Amino acid sequence: MKYYVIVVSKDHVEKGVEGGFAQAGHGKKNLLEKLKKHDWIIYYSSKVKYDVDKPYQKFTAAGQVYDDKPYQTQVNENFKPWRRKVKYSDIEELEIKPLIQQLSFIKNKKNWGLHLRAGFIEINKSDFELIVKKML
Repeated sequence: MKYYVIVVSKDHVEKGVEGGFAQAGHGKKNLLEKLKKHDWIIYYSSKVKYDVDKPYQKFTAAGQVYDDKPYQTQVNENFKPWRRKVKYSDIEELEIKPLIQQLSFIKNKKNWGLHLRAGFIEINKSDFELIVKKML
C-alpha cells in the first residue's frame, strides 16, 4: 500500500469527490497508472479554482483507490481524461502551513510550495497519517 499527495484546484477536487473518482495531471494516464488498488490519496489544493490564482493552500480530500486500473471517460468532444475510482473519507479541509515543519516529504521548509509543483508525490505512511488524523 502506498500513499500519495495529488495537487489539484479545489473546484476540480470537488468534482472528483462528488463523482467518486480521482484525476491527476489534467487527465493523463501515466500518473494514475502509479496508483494501485487500496493505495491512499490526499488532495492538496493550492488554489480554489483552476483558472484563478487566488491562494488556498489546504488539503481538501482524502480517499482510497478501489479499482484495478485507470479508465477513460469523455467529458466533451476534446477532453477524454483518465480516472481512478476512489472512496473518499468524510474529512475536514486542513491548512498546510501549520504542518510544514512536521512533514518529512517537504524537504525545503522555506520554499515548501516548490516541492508540491510536481503535482503527484508519493509520501510515507507517517506523513499520510499525520495529515489524515488532523483532517478527521
